[in-house]
Amino acid sequence: MFLKGKTALITGSTSGIGLACARALAGEGANVVLNGFGDATEIEAIRGELEQASGARALYSAADLTRAEAIEAMMAEAAEAFGGVDILVNNAGMQHVAPLDQFPPDRWDLIIALNLSAVFHTTRLALPGMKAKGWGRVINTASAHSLVASPNKAPYVASKHGVAGLTKAVALEAATSGVTVNCISPGYVWTPLVENQIPDTMKARGLTREQVMNDVLLAAQPTKQFVTVDQVAALALFLCRDEAASITGANLSMDGGWTAA
Repeated sequence: MFLKGKTALITGSTSGIGLACARALAGEGANVVLNGFGDATEIEAIRGELEQASGARALYSAADLTRAEAIEAMMAEAAEAFGGVDILVNNAGMQHVAPLDQFPPDRWDLIIALNLSAVFHTTRLALPGMKAKGWGRVINTASAHSLVASPNKAPYVASKHGVAGLTKAVALEAATSGVTVNCISPGYVWTPLVENQIPDTMKARGLTREQVMNDVLLAAQPTKQFVTVDQVAALALFLCRDEAASITGANLSMDGGWTAA
């Protein structure tokens, strides 16, 4: 367990990619701070599962990451419980689809706050402790949309391009401190959220399940395979290893070839 004694905070970790990352990091002995929304009983079960896997501690924070003061309270709680955050996985995000001239301004504000500003706040608060220890890992979940655009997703695309740029800038600032800063850019990842969209799309477009998956969701991914949450988590875990110490400022695509064209 190479992360014994380390503490990982993963935002948006009550399901999907974030939960897979939490499980992977706990599996290597890390203390874990979970964050996200969901059923209290299910979250408590996840917390217990992580403690059993790690032999360490797991805490849960319900912090609303669209509010800077809530992020500050969450980071202070992690510092009090564990002496700081060694591994920060910024994974929380949201999406809304509409043409820009019809896009609700409040949705723009929420997407930028959660997808981009929250990354700024968690990172600025985690960095001093990481630098003091001479070791740290900041891993941001970006997206294929950090590199390319799609119509009707302007705020999401803008936020993910912002995450990629922020990653590079902070990596340069922290380059001599023992802290690495990278982002992972998945294409379409198979999650319950994606799976639950399929029936509505079938009905709206008059398509079969296979047509929705291959011709709509996977249209841009040459492999015609969904990325899995465990694949993303495995890459995040590798970035925590000493062998990854020279990987910093990187935007690591995991998109089935989407951005190769």
